[in-house]
Amino acid sequence: MQSNDRYIRHEILEEIGPAGQRRISAASVLLVGCGALGSSQAQMLARAGVGRLRVVDRDLVEVTNLQRQILFDEEDAAALLPKAVAAQRKLSRINSEIEIDARVADVNAGNLESLLAGCDLVLDACDNLETRYLVNDACVKAGVPWVYGGVVGTSGMVMAVRPGDGPCLRCLFPELPPPGAVVSCEVVGVLNAAPVVIGALQAVEALKLIAGGARGSNGVLTLDLWRHSFQKVALARDERCPCCSQRRFEFLEAPRPELARTIGCDAVQLFPCGEDRPSLPALAERLAGQGRVTGNEHLLRFAAGQHTLLVFADGRVVVKGTDEVEVARQLCSRFLTAPHG
Repeated sequence: MQSNDRYIRHEILEEIGPAGQRRISAASVLLVGCGALGSSQAQMLARAGVGRLRVVDRDLVEVTNLQRQILFDEEDAAALLPKAVAAQRKLSRINSEIEIDARVADVNAGNLESLLAGCDLVLDACDNLETRYLVNDACVKAGVPWVYGGVVGTSGMVMAVRPGDGPCLRCLFPELPPPGAVVSCEVVGVLNAAPVVIGALQAVEALKLIAGGARGSNGVLTLDLWRHSFQKVALARDERCPCCSQRRFEFLEAPRPELARTIGCDAVQLFPCGEDRPSLPALAERLAGQGRVTGNEHLLRFAAGQHTLLVFADGRVVVKGTDEVEVARQLCSRFLTAPHG
């Protein structure tokens, strides 16, 4: 197959055409997260020929992910690969002509604007609401379109946000719900096809915006796959919206959050060494006599009784088996603090 035949099915498609495909090939897209939603999005955009994909994810591939995260396999889980790294390897095999920029990082107010720099569009594949509000702030502030997507159980929703031309996320959900107010997939489960469908719909919205032939869909699309229910809800920009109308970027400009915080239902993330980055080989050697240590150049996994400590190369530590910050701090102090004297 000649290289210029690769995207012929897009080029002969009226909605995209040769000019639209050229715009797709010249585009840079930021994927915030590469779990269930991100797996679907990343494959679609890589196969579509998006010129550069910046994939950012803080986590590693685990066997429990494989039920719904279609980009990964058992070998990725066995190798303890970070999702961003595993995605880069898979996507490069899918399309060697595009650039895949993998970042193993936790997206936060301190790094999001630098991650967004140079990108034409953002796709939301977050696993928490706080990061989505942060993405909304950053994109509205920078004037960069983004596509929201959420899934729980058998249902999901999609919304394209075009700053300056329609509503933003805070027009739909003005305030961040309090902790525990919104059900999560960890509590009620998720149908494995649901994030694949929602991620694909997000990719369609992204291609519409990138190719330039359409403005993206207006309003919010909600669906329930199990019940074959699809509904499109019109949404107008809220003139009282603190973000897109009043241009107050409260999440982006908030004081730096606590370095230790609960993530998910049974894990705590913290930075016990502050800005310092650990030497993973030296740490592995020191921990070897205290428990089972496995890992690679990106992270170490240390089994400490009923708890597991994941130490990432950027200095982050995720303590699994507890949702208590103080317990996580004590474990880090016991096992990760270098002895003195």
